[in-house]
Amino acid sequence: MSFAHDHTSEPEQQQEKPKRAARWYAVQVASGCEKRVKNNLEQRIQTLDVADRILQIQIPKTPTVKVRKDGSRQQGEEKVFPGYVLVKMIMDDDAWLVVKNTPNVINFVGSEQRRAYGRGRGHVKPLPLSPSEVERIFRQAEQPEPVVKIDMEIGDKILVLSGPFKDFEGEVVEVSSERNKLRALLSIFGRDTPVELEFNQVEKQN
Repeated sequence: MSFAHDHTSEPEQQQEKPKRAARWYAVQVASGCEKRVKNNLEQRIQTLDVADRILQIQIPKTPTVKVRKDGSRQQGEEKVFPGYVLVKMIMDDDAWLVVKNTPNVINFVGSEQRRAYGRGRGHVKPLPLSPSEVERIFRQAEQPEPVVKIDMEIGDKILVLSGPFKDFEGEVVEVSSERNKLRALLSIFGRDTPVELEFNQVEKQN
Protein backbone atom coordinates (compact mmCIF):
# COMPACT_ATOMS: atom_id res chain seq x y z
CA MET A 1 0.00 0.00 0.00
CA SER A 2 2.75 2.36 0.95
CA PHE A 3 4.63 1.45 -2.26
CA ALA A 4 1.63 2.38 -4.41
CA HIS A 5 1.29 5.66 -2.57
CA ASP A 6 4.94 6.53 -3.18
CA HIS A 7 4.66 5.60 -6.82
CA THR A 8 1.66 7.85 -7.50
CA SER A 9 3.11 10.83 -5.67
CA GLU A 10 6.31 10.87 -7.72
CA PRO A 11 4.77 12.17 -10.97
CA GLU A 12 2.92 14.81 -8.96
CA GLN A 13 6.20 16.08 -7.56
CA GLN A 14 7.71 16.18 -11.04
CA GLN A 15 4.76 18.16 -12.34
CA GLU A 16 5.28 20.97 -9.83
CA LYS A 17 6.28 24.11 -11.71
CA PRO A 18 9.80 25.30 -10.93
CA LYS A 19 9.80 28.78 -9.43
CA ARG A 20 10.54 31.29 -12.15
CA ALA A 21 13.40 33.70 -11.69
CA ALA A 22 12.70 37.37 -11.16
CA ARG A 23 13.64 39.60 -14.11
CA TRP A 24 13.90 43.35 -14.62
CA TYR A 25 11.23 44.97 -16.80
CA ALA A 26 11.04 48.56 -18.06
CA VAL A 27 7.68 50.28 -17.55
CA GLN A 28 6.78 53.44 -19.44
CA VAL A 29 5.08 56.06 -17.27
CA ALA A 30 3.60 59.53 -17.78
CA SER A 31 6.21 62.26 -18.06
CA GLY A 32 7.39 63.52 -14.68
CA CYS A 33 5.45 60.83 -12.78
CA GLU A 34 8.29 58.37 -12.13
CA LYS A 35 8.46 58.97 -8.36
CA ARG A 36 4.67 59.01 -7.99
CA VAL A 37 4.38 55.68 -9.82
CA LYS A 38 7.13 54.17 -7.64
CA ASN A 39 5.39 55.28 -4.43
CA ASN A 40 1.93 54.15 -5.60
CA LEU A 41 3.25 50.80 -6.78
CA GLU A 42 5.03 50.16 -3.47
CA GLN A 43 1.74 50.76 -1.61
CA ARG A 44 -0.24 48.57 -4.03
CA ILE A 45 2.25 45.69 -3.66
CA GLN A 46 1.56 45.52 0.08
CA THR A 47 -2.20 46.05 -0.20
CA LEU A 48 -2.66 43.47 -2.98
CA ASP A 49 -0.23 40.96 -1.43
CA VAL A 50 2.15 40.49 -4.36
CA ALA A 51 5.40 41.31 -2.54
CA ASP A 52 6.62 37.78 -3.34
CA ARG A 53 6.43 38.57 -7.09
CA ILE A 54 7.13 42.30 -7.38
CA LEU A 55 10.45 42.60 -5.58
CA GLN A 56 12.06 45.93 -6.46
CA ILE A 57 11.20 49.25 -8.10
CA GLN A 58 13.99 51.53 -9.24
CA ILE A 59 14.34 54.92 -10.93
CA PRO A 60 18.02 54.83 -11.98
CA LYS A 61 19.65 58.22 -11.49
CA THR A 62 23.14 59.54 -12.06
CA PRO A 63 24.79 62.37 -10.09
CA THR A 64 25.21 65.65 -11.94
CA VAL A 65 26.96 68.95 -11.33
CA LYS A 66 25.44 71.95 -13.08
CA VAL A 67 27.81 74.84 -13.68
CA ARG A 68 25.88 78.10 -13.53
CA LYS A 69 26.71 81.24 -15.49
CA ASP A 70 28.45 82.75 -12.46
CA GLY A 71 30.73 79.68 -12.26
CA SER A 72 29.11 78.24 -9.12
CA ARG A 73 28.35 74.52 -9.08
CA GLN A 74 25.05 72.93 -8.10
CA GLN A 75 24.96 69.23 -7.15
CA GLY A 76 21.97 67.24 -8.32
CA GLU A 77 20.71 64.04 -9.88
CA GLU A 78 19.40 63.22 -13.33
CA LYS A 79 17.25 60.27 -14.36
CA VAL A 80 19.10 57.83 -16.60
CA PHE A 81 15.84 57.06 -18.47
CA PRO A 82 13.25 59.83 -18.00
CA GLY A 83 9.72 58.47 -18.44
CA TYR A 84 10.57 54.92 -17.32
CA VAL A 85 10.57 52.95 -14.07
CA LEU A 86 12.38 49.62 -13.72
CA VAL A 87 10.56 46.80 -11.91
CA LYS A 88 12.16 43.53 -10.80
CA MET A 89 9.40 40.94 -10.76
CA ILE A 90 8.32 37.36 -11.37
CA MET A 91 5.87 37.88 -14.21
CA ASP A 92 2.40 36.37 -13.90
CA ASP A 93 -1.13 37.64 -14.60
CA ASP A 94 -1.69 39.05 -11.10
CA ALA A 95 1.67 40.86 -10.90
CA TRP A 96 1.21 42.18 -14.45
CA LEU A 97 -2.21 43.62 -13.56
CA VAL A 98 -0.93 45.28 -10.38
CA VAL A 99 1.74 47.16 -12.35
CA LYS A 100 -0.39 47.84 -15.45
CA ASN A 101 -3.28 49.30 -13.43
CA THR A 102 -1.13 51.62 -11.33
CA PRO A 103 -2.08 55.27 -12.02
CA ASN A 104 0.18 57.02 -14.58
CA VAL A 105 1.57 53.73 -15.93
CA ILE A 106 1.35 53.65 -19.74
CA ASN A 107 2.63 50.14 -20.50
CA PHE A 108 5.42 47.65 -20.19
CA VAL A 109 8.19 47.83 -22.75
CA GLY A 110 7.91 44.76 -24.95
CA SER A 111 6.71 43.43 -28.26
CA GLU A 112 3.31 44.42 -29.54
CA GLN A 113 0.95 41.47 -30.04
CA ARG A 114 -1.52 42.34 -32.79
CA ARG A 115 -5.13 41.31 -32.46
CA ALA A 116 -6.23 38.45 -34.66
CA TYR A 117 -9.54 40.20 -35.35
CA GLY A 118 -11.36 43.47 -34.81
CA ARG A 119 -9.82 46.88 -34.46
CA GLY A 120 -7.29 48.14 -31.97
CA ARG A 121 -3.61 47.72 -31.30
CA GLY A 122 -3.84 44.55 -29.29
CA HIS A 123 -1.59 44.31 -26.24
CA VAL A 124 2.09 44.49 -25.42
CA LYS A 125 3.86 41.34 -24.28
CA PRO A 126 6.36 42.47 -21.63
CA LEU A 127 9.94 41.59 -22.51
CA PRO A 128 12.52 41.42 -19.71
CA LEU A 129 15.73 43.41 -19.98
CA SER A 130 18.82 41.38 -20.81
CA PRO A 131 21.44 40.94 -18.05
CA SER A 132 23.86 43.13 -20.04
CA GLU A 133 21.25 45.93 -20.30
CA VAL A 134 20.59 45.77 -16.56
CA GLU A 135 24.32 45.88 -15.79
CA ARG A 136 24.86 48.86 -18.09
CA ILE A 137 21.92 50.81 -16.63
CA PHE A 138 22.96 50.35 -13.03
CA ARG A 139 26.64 50.88 -13.76
CA GLN A 140 25.72 54.21 -15.33
CA ALA A 141 23.61 55.12 -12.29
CA GLU A 142 26.39 54.20 -9.85
CA GLN A 143 29.25 56.01 -11.57
CA PRO A 144 31.25 57.86 -8.90
CA GLU A 145 32.15 60.82 -11.09
CA PRO A 146 29.17 63.15 -11.54
CA VAL A 147 28.25 64.21 -15.05
CA VAL A 148 28.92 67.94 -15.42
CA LYS A 149 26.12 69.91 -17.05
CA ILE A 150 27.49 73.26 -18.13
CA ASP A 151 25.58 76.43 -18.83
CA MET A 152 27.82 77.57 -21.65
CA GLU A 153 27.48 78.01 -25.36
CA ILE A 154 29.51 79.06 -28.36
CA GLY A 155 30.63 82.68 -28.12
CA ASP A 156 30.75 82.84 -24.30
CA LYS A 157 33.85 84.37 -22.71
CA ILE A 158 35.68 82.14 -20.23
CA LEU A 159 38.55 82.24 -17.74
CA VAL A 160 40.73 79.14 -17.30
CA LEU A 161 40.96 78.20 -13.60
CA SER A 162 43.48 75.34 -13.67
CA GLY A 163 45.93 73.45 -15.82
CA PRO A 164 48.72 74.71 -18.09
CA PHE A 165 46.57 77.63 -19.36
CA LYS A 166 45.49 78.87 -15.89
CA ASP A 167 44.42 82.56 -15.88
CA PHE A 168 44.14 82.69 -19.69
CA GLU A 169 40.95 84.18 -21.08
CA GLY A 170 39.24 82.99 -24.22
CA GLU A 171 36.06 82.42 -26.21
CA VAL A 172 34.11 79.17 -26.48
CA VAL A 173 34.00 77.75 -30.02
CA GLU A 174 32.67 74.24 -29.32
CA VAL A 175 30.83 72.51 -26.43
CA SER A 176 30.89 68.70 -26.08
CA SER A 177 28.53 67.85 -23.18
CA GLU A 178 28.83 64.07 -23.55
CA ARG A 179 32.62 64.32 -23.11
CA ASN A 180 32.48 67.05 -20.42
CA LYS A 181 34.78 69.16 -22.56
CA LEU A 182 34.77 72.37 -24.55
CA ARG A 183 37.10 73.99 -27.06
CA ALA A 184 38.03 77.61 -26.65
CA LEU A 185 40.20 80.10 -28.50
CA LEU A 186 42.88 81.38 -26.12
CA SER A 187 45.25 84.22 -26.96
CA ILE A 188 48.64 82.53 -26.67
CA PHE A 189 51.69 84.56 -27.71
CA GLY A 190 49.35 87.04 -29.39
CA ARG A 191 47.64 84.40 -31.52
CA ASP A 192 44.18 82.83 -31.10
CA THR A 193 44.88 79.15 -30.45
CA PRO A 194 42.14 76.49 -30.06
CA VAL A 195 42.55 74.56 -26.80
CA GLU A 196 40.44 71.68 -25.43
CA LEU A 197 39.49 72.11 -21.77
CA GLU A 198 37.51 70.19 -19.15
CA PHE A 199 34.28 71.84 -17.95
CA ASN A 200 35.66 72.02 -14.41
CA GLN A 201 38.75 73.90 -15.62
CA VAL A 202 36.86 77.00 -16.72
CA GLU A 203 34.61 79.74 -15.40
CA LYS A 204 32.19 81.76 -17.47
CA GLN A 205 32.84 85.48 -17.57
CA ASN A 206 30.00 88.03 -17.55
